[in-house]
Order: sequence, then structure tokens, then C-alpha cells
Amino acid sequence: IIYSEGESERVLRAVQTVVDEGVARPILIGRPEVIQNNIERFGLRMRAVVDFDLVNPDSDPRFKELWTHYHALLERKGVSVEYAKKEVRRRATLIGALLLKFGYGDGLICGTYGMLRLHLEFIETVLGRRAGVKNCYTLNVLNLPNRTVFLADTYVTYDPSPEQVVEMTVLAAEEMRRFGVEPKVALLSHSSFGADDSPTSEKMREALAILHRDHPDLDVEGEMHGDAALDAELRLQIFPNAKMREDANLLIFPTLDAANIAYNLLKTAAGEGMTVGPILLGASKPVHILTPTATVRRIVNMTALTVVEAAQETS
Repeated sequence: IIYSEGESERVLRAVQTVVDEGVARPILIGRPEVIQNNIERFGLRMRAVVDFDLVNPDSDPRFKELWTHYHALLERKGVSVEYAKKEVRRRATLIGALLLKFGYGDGLICGTYGMLRLHLEFIETVLGRRAGVKNCYTLNVLNLPNRTVFLADTYVTYDPSPEQVVEMTVLAAEEMRRFGVEPKVALLSHSSFGADDSPTSEKMREALAILHRDHPDLDVEGEMHGDAALDAELRLQIFPNAKMREDANLLIFPTLDAANIAYNLLKTAAGEGMTVGPILLGASKPVHILTPTATVRRIVNMTALTVVEAAQETS
């Protein structure tokens, strides 16, 4: 597994755990002298070459192969040879995506600093999306005291269309099954079962109709309030003929604002920081863009998930 922020304290501490537990063979992108100094500074035990591999952005024998490919991708978008070389020297996530593209790693973890959209731009440019997938989305998992809930889309698509809501729902449900969890999907809104005709509530109703038509095997209901989603008894009082009869465990939001605000409030107020994600949905390779608030434990958890995805991809 490739780590684009290989000089970071949190990444190094997470990689030490990955090494200790035998989860994966880490590949760290960063300057060797900085990584070694930080390993000693933080009292870590791992050793370059023995426990992990290093990619030095300033001196790597694959540099020409990587920048040549990047230039070929973007030369018709105004990117010159010199600019391509500079980008492949200084953008760690770009280097990681290119290494993954050429098979020098099985998965990529990035995003512990910087803006998610910039990391995603490199991933979509170099690796692209899965066949048939039109957009990427993010899914977060919250371990709450009495339940585990999945939330989408928390970071990427600001105002998804009904078709995008459908696509993210299908991709999120697929990811949940990777966890061994059968999805029970609630399409959320400020409106409850047709109570309002606002643009977002109409969007969620249209998405529901498409899901019922094209994915009849998926247990999904909406549009509804959050309390009705998490409490099936309350939902059936409001709407006795609801098709989904159980508490929802996958919450699909009408906008990124709603998803991100709900996720961060739940994480802080009730989740005790126990989260997994963001899980990137729709990329062609096992890649995940974390956030600057990602803890060591979350980086380790996301590494384990990436390992599982990479193994399933090759099986």
C-alpha cells in the first residue's frame, strides 16, 4: 500500500502499526532523510527496505516513466513537458496515483493534508473511474453506541442530481456488503413522504422511483426525516405502507452540506471519534482520500480496507 504523505507523524505511526500487525507492505513517498529523522524522533522501530519501501520524489529511477505518462494525459490541456516534470516531482498524491497505475503498488492512501478536491483531481486524471461509473463519491462509517451507520456523500458531490443519488446509493450499498452488512437505505430530506415539494425533496423522490425500478433488490425508502430513518417504528406510524420495515443503516443525503454537517455532528456528539472513512466510491483502483483530521487508528483502518479491496480486485 502506497502512502503519499510518508513524512507525516500520523502516517508514520500508522505505518508502524501496519508493519507490526503484518497488514500490508508499506510504500512511503517522501525524502529518505526526513522520514528517517522522523522515525527516530517519534521513537519508532521500523526500518527502510526491511519493513517498508521508499519512493524519493527527488530521485527515483521511474521518474521518466511517470512524468512521460502524465504529460501524455494532459498535453492537449496545455500541460508542457517542464510542468509535467515539476508536478511529478512535487505532488505526492500524483506520484502515488502514477505508481499505482503502473502496478508498483496495490492501493493508495492520501489526503492527510491539503484539500480533498485536489487529491481527487489527480486520482481521476491518472486512474479514472470504474467502468460505467460517472462520478466519484465518499462514504463515511460511524460506530455509534447502539448502531453503526453509513453516510453519503460527505465530501465530493455538492448538489447531486437524482441520477447521481442513485449511483452513489448503489456504490455505497456495494461497499457495505464488503463489510458484511446488508444495506437498509434511507433517502433523507427535510420533507417526509411528500410533505413538501422543494427541489431537494423532489430530487429524492425521483431518485427513489429510479431505485425501485432499476434496483428492486435494494431495500430503500424515502424521502424522510432522519428520525424516521433510524426508527422503523416511528416511520411506520408516519407512513404505514413504507417498503423498508427496519431501521436504516445507510443514510443518503440530498446535498453535501447536509451529509457533511450531519456526519461531523454525529461523530463529535455521539461517535466518540470512532469512524471509518472517507471511503472513496467509484475510482478504478483501491484509493482512499482521508482528511487532515484523520487519526492514526483511522489510517490503519483504512489501510486494512484498502488491502481487502486490492485482494478482491486481483482475485
